[in-house]
Amino acid sequence: MKILVAGGFGAGKTTLVGAVSEIRPLRTEERLSEAGRPLDDTVGVEGKRTTTVAMDFGRIDIRAGLAVYLFGTPGQDRFWFVWDELAQGTLGAVVLADTRRLEDCFPSVDYFERRGIPFVVAVNCFEGAPRYPAEEVRSALDLAASVPVVLCDARDKDSVKEVLVETVSLALSEKQALVGQGHRSV
Repeated sequence: MKILVAGGFGAGKTTLVGAVSEIRPLRTEERLSEAGRPLDDTVGVEGKRTTTVAMDFGRIDIRAGLAVYLFGTPGQDRFWFVWDELAQGTLGAVVLADTRRLEDCFPSVDYFERRGIPFVVAVNCFEGAPRYPAEEVRSALDLAASVPVVLCDARDKDSVKEVLVETVSLALSEKQALVGQGHRSV
């Protein structure tokens, strides 16, 4: 099963993948450079020193022959060309949200909505960041009632597992609904 982890720059995607991966995660992190300074909006994430330039990859073995493959997308728009390749064959997605920069979620939400990829919005509860109830986040992002919004800590393995269980459950229920409507291949 393939799950994408998307969201804005600095939302915690690399951290989330690393928190649950049972293998040493593949990371394509590079240091932020002076050349990128005009392109990288670091307001709210001033301490960020690196960025993902291609993807993060992690794996969780569920049982023999069944694994969850996590692909973290780059957060900056200049790297979005990678998303279409990463999205091929995905079961579902996690949009990781940071309430300090909630507007950075809109491109990810739009991407998955346009492609009909089931997704969960996971609000990464950063220390010192404003906390809002899930329904307020849903309203701010103008999400359909069918899109789960959960609170999480991207550093905490158990918290991330809950997000992934929610994502897989949503994706499987949507696939079953399509099959039930007479779609042979999903």
